[in-house]
Amino acid sequence: MVAVYVGLGVLYFKRFPHHYKQLEHCQAIARMILDHSWCDTKDGKSEAWFKDLGKSGKKKIAHFPKLWYRMKKGVIYLTVKITMDKHQKQLAELESKIEPGLFCETVRKDYYEGYICYAFLCDAEGARIRIDDVEVKDGSMKFMHHISWHFDSLPHMLVAGGTGGGKTYFLLTIINALVKTNAVLYVLDPKNADLADLTTVMPNVYSQKEEMVDCLNQFYDDMMDRNAAMKELPDYKTGENYAYYGLPANFLIFDEYVAFMEMVGMRESGAVMDKIKQIIMLGRQSGFFLILACQRPDAKYLQDGARDQFNFRVALGRLSEHGYSMMFGEVKKQFFPKTIKGRGYVDVGENVITEFYTPLVPAGYDFLAEIGRHRGGEM
Repeated sequence: MVAVYVGLGVLYFKRFPHHYKQLEHCQAIARMILDHSWCDTKDGKSEAWFKDLGKSGKKKIAHFPKLWYRMKKGVIYLTVKITMDKHQKQLAELESKIEPGLFCETVRKDYYEGYICYAFLCDAEGARIRIDDVEVKDGSMKFMHHISWHFDSLPHMLVAGGTGGGKTYFLLTIINALVKTNAVLYVLDPKNADLADLTTVMPNVYSQKEEMVDCLNQFYDDMMDRNAAMKELPDYKTGENYAYYGLPANFLIFDEYVAFMEMVGMRESGAVMDKIKQIIMLGRQSGFFLILACQRPDAKYLQDGARDQFNFRVALGRLSEHGYSMMFGEVKKQFFPKTIKGRGYVDVGENVITEFYTPLVPAGYDFLAEIGRHRGGEM
């Protein structure tokens, strides 16, 4: 008989492996709530056997938080009812416990009247895509199965990462995807390194100080001209952006932005920063977007809250605790570095920081040849 039960158990776990995992998750969540006393209890008194000993009994649960758990395609959906009691703060910050406890990553956190809905991805690396699967469509660029940069609504990207973190390959992946569209690209590489090599296959690639400053000024002037021209269009409609009128998006891509600012020097840095801030504030409507990459985003070169206006922020490789706070602000997120090239963390503009993997680039992939092929040899 025991062998029959064991056989049935093995068959069950083979046929429904996720059911057991879900039971483990629910048990762990319930244990977390009990261990942290996030529920209300009362004395469960009963008559003792001997009357002179009074009453005795264990604590009983008077109120247990209402949570709804569901798991689908490797994503845990957890809905919590908020009742404005003394446990509300803890229930509104569950990600700090769930992520390390269930070994998952927060991908969404939505607020509704009386509820908070969390979504946790159990296998972030499994959501990684290949470079050929990166798609730019309808003002959005796809980087993972569940992560896209919606630049039309949440413009401007900030990329941070030290040497070997995959930052340059990520920028080349973005450029490789954008050249397949009608977007206009400008690339600045003050260190005259990998991105500067793109001069052989595409225009508007600069690495000298004067050329880069002129490019930034021209980018700004083109943005202002388009803003004015859009208002003169016969079909102009308040609130519509560049895509509504069939105009191409423009991207200014900096590699090593901090090196560029140090190259510019103190005398010209003020004027450069003013242009950067204007593009950040005014670029969304007219379709002018910034992608800034640096080892870490020092406030010295992103002043007056400019850093906070980059809606898509990626930190690749290993950053210090201070580096993460410079990227994402003071958050309670626990950052776990892994020795995987192209791995890091991202905030897609929703104030939720989650694990991120850049698209996979096969060994021997020739960016220059691919970008040149997509451009059809035009210069």
